[in-house]
Amino acid sequence: MGMEKWSGKLYRAEQVRRGERLVAVQQALDMYQLMERAGAAVFQVLEQGFTRQQHVLVCCGGGNNGGDGYVVARLAREAGFPVTLWQQGDGAKLHGDAARARDAWLAAGGQILPAGKAIPASIEVVIDALLGTGLKGEVRPEGQRLIAMINRIALPVIAIDIPSGLCADTGKVLGKAVKAQSTVTFIGSKLGLWTGQAAGYVGRIQFAGLQVADAFEQLEPPSAWLIQAPDVALSLPPRQRDAHKGDHGRILLAGGDLGMGGAIRLAAEAAARTGAGLVAALTQPDNVLSIAAARPEIMALGWQASGQTVAEHRLQWADVLVLGPGLGQSSWSQVLYNVLAKTQKSHVVDADGLNLLARSPDYKNNRIITPHPGEAARLLACSVQEVEADRFRAARVLQQQYGGVVVLKGAGTLVDDGNRCWVCPAGNPGMATGGMGDVLSGIIGALLGQGLSLVAAARCGVWIHSTAADRCAAEGERGMLASDLFPHIRQLVNPR
Repeated sequence: MGMEKWSGKLYRAEQVRRGERLVAVQQALDMYQLMERAGAAVFQVLEQGFTRQQHVLVCCGGGNNGGDGYVVARLAREAGFPVTLWQQGDGAKLHGDAARARDAWLAAGGQILPAGKAIPASIEVVIDALLGTGLKGEVRPEGQRLIAMINRIALPVIAIDIPSGLCADTGKVLGKAVKAQSTVTFIGSKLGLWTGQAAGYVGRIQFAGLQVADAFEQLEPPSAWLIQAPDVALSLPPRQRDAHKGDHGRILLAGGDLGMGGAIRLAAEAAARTGAGLVAALTQPDNVLSIAAARPEIMALGWQASGQTVAEHRLQWADVLVLGPGLGQSSWSQVLYNVLAKTQKSHVVDADGLNLLARSPDYKNNRIITPHPGEAARLLACSVQEVEADRFRAARVLQQQYGGVVVLKGAGTLVDDGNRCWVCPAGNPGMATGGMGDVLSGIIGALLGQGLSLVAAARCGVWIHSTAADRCAAEGERGMLASDLFPHIRQLVNPR
């Protein structure tokens, strides 16, 4: 996680601002001392990653984020780095702690230059201290110009607290944002660093508690939590030596309309590889032979729309239902959905199951839904842009409207049960390929079958799926297939 051991708790920007003021009062700290500590933490990252011959450009804005930049500039100059400091706007108008940091930089012999029209060729690393977590509306045109200039040169950038232009609460880019190689965030990690568009801007996130993080966490309840490996391991203890297949869940997966047999096969095999005791697939008759030939452990059964009792009998047999992989939206799909969706058993609804749910919305507390942003937009009757503009809000509204547990997929997948929200830090762009969602729904279904609660199955399933994909990505992101995850899934569900 970077510089310090970190709890995995996430906060809104306003919580951190309020909490740091309260902690400063509690500990009789001058707020300028926290600014000095913040600057020192960023300087430490600079010193660890670069040699003292490398020329540093520090870009400062008009607020306390700029003040942090002045501290970094002063420490770097004192350590022997060549440092150029650009002040966006009028440096004479800085006030409070930022003005104090500016004066300390000048007293140490530093110079303040206005932002130039081009970044000098001698610059080798940039410190982004332009805009902090207080940014609300879109970045102003002059700020956008400077951010575009920084991004164009593609040099390593260390962002202070958050890349300038990124919303600290949502991860949305507010017009234009700095693409950082590293982001050093302070006191409480910000929600917006971990989901949505943030993935393309934050680089490596490092945490600096500034010696007050523990006290801060006593004052402010988290707004969300990161899903972490130890939490997953606790949910997957070693199996009893006398266990049998009936102990680990009978999973029924329904879907695979004509031309989409691969989806139900992937979901079913994912369930088996995640440790389900018995796996059955209810699908179009044309798919049965190929599933049975490729993976004989899956009990594939062909289903016709007239065979309602067959579907009900299979559902009665099952402990858990996964409804939707390759289901389609034909009359066959609609009948199968109608027969199965009314179940009182724990179930996962994915893919076209979600599109059919959007047509006939209902509220259930025995269900996990796993929409990607497009499906979420249909479920909420809004645009994909609205979903992505505030993913935390979208996940919570989905849960309030549909019940159960919501898994909002995407960069920084969210899991929301209506009380708490978790963010998955794992995953990569190689996952943007057909079948990945089907594998996830199979994993979650298998975890439900092994006795995990809805929310634990969702959290663990998302983490296992994304972490398996990260292990696959060691061989390259492009060309990764959903089925490439299977050997890694098996390793991850057997934590050592």
